[in-house]
Amino acid sequence: MDRNSLIGFALLLILGGIYIFWNSSEQQKYQEQQMADSLAKAELLAHQSSFEETKNHPIDSESDSLDNTETIQLSEEIISLENKDLALNFTNKGAYPIKADIKKYKTYTKEKLVLFEGDKNKMQILIPHDGKVIGSDALFFTPELNKLPNGSQQLRFVAKINAEKQVILDYILPEEGYLLQANMRLIGFDQELAHGKSIPIHWSTELFQTEKDIESERRNMQVHYKYHNGSHDYNAIERTSDKNLKKDVYWFSVRSQFFNSTIVADNKMENVSFKATKNYQAENGKEVITLNETEFDIPTTVSSDFSFPFQWFIGPNDYKLLKNQGIDDLEELIQLGIGPFFFVKYISKWLLIPIFDFLNANIASIGLIIILLTLIIRIPLSFFTYKSHLSTAKMRVLKPELDQLKEKYGGDQQQMGMEQMKLYRTAGVNPLGGCLPMLIQMPFLLSMYYFFPTSIHLRQKSFLWADDLSTYDSILDFGFKIPLYGDHISLFTLFMAATSLILALYNRNMTSAGAGADNQMAQMMKYMPYIMPFMFLGWFNNFAAGLTFYYTLSNLISIVQQFVIQKFMINEDKLLAQIEENKNKPVGTSKWQKRLEEMQKMQAERAKQNR
Repeated sequence: MDRNSLIGFALLLILGGIYIFWNSSEQQKYQEQQMADSLAKAELLAHQSSFEETKNHPIDSESDSLDNTETIQLSEEIISLENKDLALNFTNKGAYPIKADIKKYKTYTKEKLVLFEGDKNKMQILIPHDGKVIGSDALFFTPELNKLPNGSQQLRFVAKINAEKQVILDYILPEEGYLLQANMRLIGFDQELAHGKSIPIHWSTELFQTEKDIESERRNMQVHYKYHNGSHDYNAIERTSDKNLKKDVYWFSVRSQFFNSTIVADNKMENVSFKATKNYQAENGKEVITLNETEFDIPTTVSSDFSFPFQWFIGPNDYKLLKNQGIDDLEELIQLGIGPFFFVKYISKWLLIPIFDFLNANIASIGLIIILLTLIIRIPLSFFTYKSHLSTAKMRVLKPELDQLKEKYGGDQQQMGMEQMKLYRTAGVNPLGGCLPMLIQMPFLLSMYYFFPTSIHLRQKSFLWADDLSTYDSILDFGFKIPLYGDHISLFTLFMAATSLILALYNRNMTSAGAGADNQMAQMMKYMPYIMPFMFLGWFNNFAAGLTFYYTLSNLISIVQQFVIQKFMINEDKLLAQIEENKNKPVGTSKWQKRLEEMQKMQAERAKQNR
C-alpha cells in the first residue's frame, strides 16, 4: 500500500468517526424532540377535544403547557396601555387585556371603577398548527409598545411558533376614547388554513359590581348583538343565560347597567354562542354581576399572512358617545323603549336626549335639569290637558239628560246606545274627547320611564336627600326584606304615590260622568286610580330616584293645571248654553257615524227578533 492510499484510508477513518459521533448526537436529539412533540401533541389534542365537547364552557389553558421556545419572553409580564379615559392591563401570556379601568368613573364606594380584572377574563384563539391546535392563551408573546405619529399608542405582541410561523396581535389605543383597534395575524399558516374554513375563539368576561344595588345590576345584565347585515337583538341574562345564535354576527356586547365590553368584527363572526353564570362569586371576594363566556368562529381565507381585524369597545353606556363611534346600532345598547312600547324610544332619541344634553351642558345641577325638562315637556302638552278637561266637563253637564234617557229606555242597551250617540252628535260633544288627549300624553310618560333609569348622566348625581339619582333614595333601611316592597323606604316613591292619590281624589267626579258609569267595568275603572298609588309603593321603591322625582313633579304640575283649568278656564254654565245652542244647529252626519248608526239599528233588530 503506497503512501497516498494510507493517507486516504486514514482520512476515511477520521471522517467516519466524526459522522458516527454526529449521527449519534442527532439521533438522541431527534428522539428527545419526538418525545416532546408527542407529549405536546397529546396535550393539544386533549385541549382541542375539550373545546369541541364543551363549546359553552370555560377552557382552562393552564393545563396546556405549550412553550414556544423561540419566543424571548418565557415568563408572564403585565403591560399597560393607557389614555385619558381608559387604562388597560395586558398579559403577554395570551396577549389579551385582563383588567380595564374606566378612569372618569368611580364605583358606588368611590373607588376606581374596574370593569373587569383577573384571569377569568381572557381571549383564547385556537390556532391550527401541524395537525394540532395551539391555544393562544398558552403562548408567551414578546410585547412592543410604540407611540404612533397621530398620538395613538400601539401595543404589539409577537409569538414565534417556529422560524416560519408567527402569531401577532396588535392593539392601538387613541389619545382619548374607549375604542381599541385590534388585529390578529397568522403568518406562515397558509397550509393549515387550507384545511379549515374558520378559527374558533373563546372570550370570557367577569364583570364586577359597580353600583349600589347589585340586584338591579343583575336584572339589567344583558348581552346584545347586531346580526351581520341584519338587525339588533338582545337577551336579558336573568331570563336567558345561554343561547346559540343562528345567524352571523357583526358585533357582540356584554352589557351591565351602565358599562359594556363589546367586540366588533370588521367582517363577521360565525357560530356565536354565549353562556352566563349568575350569582357568581369571584375568587378575590368581589361581588360579580356575571361571568359570561362567548364562543364564536372567525371565517378564514388561505393566506401566508392572514388577518382578522376587529374593534373592542370598553366603556360607558352613553347614548351620544356610542352613536358617535361609527358602529351601526351600537347605541341600541341603551334601551329607550322595548316590546310593545318600542316606539317611545324615538321620543327619547329625537326630543328628550337633545334637550337633556343641551341643559346638561349649561346647568350643573341634575335635579334642576329634571325640573326644567319636566316643564319643557309638560307646558306644550297643557293644550291636550285642557281639551281633556273640557270634554269631561261637557260630559258632566250632559249627565242629567243621560240619566233621563236611562230611565226612559231602562234595560234596552241597544236603543240607549243609539239615543246616547244622537244626543252627543246634536250637542257637539265627542265622547272620546277626554281619552284621546290623555293617550297623546302617555307616550311621553313612558319615554321618561325608560330614559331616566338608563341615563348614565344621573349616575352618582345628588339632589336634595338623594345621593345618587340613578338608583333608589333610601331614607330608612330595614335590614330585612318585605315581600313586594323591599328592604328600604324610598322617599321620592312615597311622594309619588301620595301625589298620585291626591290627583285621583281631585279627579273623582270624572270617571262617573256620562253613560255607562254604572256597569261593572266602569265601576272597577272608577276605583283603579285609588288603588294604583298603593301599587306604585312596591313597584317603584327600587327604581331610580330621578324617575320617581320626575313622576312626583309631573303629578304636582297636573294638580296645579287641573285647579287652574277648572277654576278659571272652564265655566259649566257657559258650556251648557253652548251645548243648547249646538242642538239648534243642523248637524251633518259623517260616514263613520252613519255606519255606526246602521250597526246599532241592525243589532236592535236582531235583539227584537231574538225576543
